[in-house]
Amino acid sequence: MGNRLAALIDHTLLRYVMASIVALAADMGSFLALLALGAAATPASAAGYALGIAVHWLASSRAVFADSVAARGRGRSRQKALFVGSALIGLGITTAMVGAGAAAGIDPRAAKFAAIIVSFAATWGLRNRFVFAA
Repeated sequence: MGNRLAALIDHTLLRYVMASIVALAADMGSFLALLALGAAATPASAAGYALGIAVHWLASSRAVFADSVAARGRGRSRQKALFVGSALIGLGITTAMVGAGAAAGIDPRAAKFAAIIVSFAATWGLRNRFVFAA
């Protein structure tokens, strides 16, 4: 059982899921706090996602893709730019889905949940294939 658990933890996708959960906690926590303070759903969603981006870079570069993070300098700057680009795609997906959901009268939390799933799939694919590709 121990070897099986160690193998699972070593799997990149599982580590990415765990990093995503940590980033999601920062994202959703700030999103819900902003909603509670009276912020509109779309900007609250964007702000939460932006905080999640920063948290996700820290987790991804240190725990998920640590073996393929570029050395400091031009390579690392390029990688950070690609990471932010993938995050902006996820942000666009999230903001559009929450905005469309709110405009359609859907609870912003439900729209955000749907956006999380779509955004996760998009950013995982981009980061695994392009940002941290060996």
